[in-house]
Amino acid sequence: MIKPLPRIRDVALAAGVSTATVSRALSHPERVSKETRERVLAAVEKTGYTINYAARNLRRRRTGSIVVLVPNLANPFFSAILSAIASEIAPAGYNVLIADTAQPPHSEQRILEYLNNNRADGLILLDGALKGVIERGRELSVGLPPLIFACEWISEDGFPSVRIDNAEGARLAIRHLVDLGHTRIGHVAGPPENVLTVERRRGAREAIAKAGLEIREDWFFPGDFTMGSGAEAARAWFSLKDRPTAIFCSSDEMAFGFISELHRNGLEVPDAVSVVGFDDIEISKRFVPSLTTIHQPRARIGRKAARLLLDVIDGDDEDRRRARTAAPEILPIELVVRESTSKARA
Repeated sequence: MIKPLPRIRDVALAAGVSTATVSRALSHPERVSKETRERVLAAVEKTGYTINYAARNLRRRRTGSIVVLVPNLANPFFSAILSAIASEIAPAGYNVLIADTAQPPHSEQRILEYLNNNRADGLILLDGALKGVIERGRELSVGLPPLIFACEWISEDGFPSVRIDNAEGARLAIRHLVDLGHTRIGHVAGPPENVLTVERRRGAREAIAKAGLEIREDWFFPGDFTMGSGAEAARAWFSLKDRPTAIFCSSDEMAFGFISELHRNGLEVPDAVSVVGFDDIEISKRFVPSLTTIHQPRARIGRKAARLLLDVIDGDDEDRRRARTAAPEILPIELVVRESTSKARA
């Protein structure tokens, strides 16, 4: 005789709680007390109960999938964010699909498919350059699924977002260099139209001006967040007769490219020039010299974005309206001082 599979009411009976409490403890553990959560989990283990996600999603008319859109999966900056998103999404019973918006298989047409309510229950967007695609999706769909921006954002569209104060991060970097006695400070920017580039460049220029220092346009170098563009900026720096003694790079990867290119030409950091990065990715502390940088709480950004998306998905229309009108969640940043910066030399 085949033993029947345990049901949620079996768990409720074993835990001494209602079936609604069991459901809440499994779907939204933060909404119940620690004691109740532990009782429910113990009852789950005792009864052998497993959640039938397929049946649950069918009842709720959901796909069971969350899509994360990333502008460049090759960039190690995103690893901690994606890992944190998965750690929050998976226990809630959703599959996590990751798409690289910079690669041909994920063209505008594919992204439009993700924006269809029948393809995903919600999206987390780490790419702020999708305004046109989202507008097109609005035209083609009766209603977009819940969208949450993380790191990057689209200012005027009112989507919920989790991010840092990028301009303030740049100000921290410049103030650090000024405190070290540097009066000749340059900057390596990111992609021209990127919202992070705009904010970090604005913060850098404001801090240089506030310190009473000259803003030299020939000391502001173009970049695109990659090591290659950092190396190109180093070659441009090297070709100048009148060089800045300190450089703030808009990403760690560009800082690595800048430093390694100088080393290839026989110059060492910080002896030849002090360098500050932005992001504090894992290799920053192991690079030689270890990189002074602005620390982004990447794992926390991922967890917050995932939790916010789950709350919106499980909420009603009023919850979604409140999310759309809520102020962006700005997480704290900090300057991490390491070996790539030193006091200005006479």
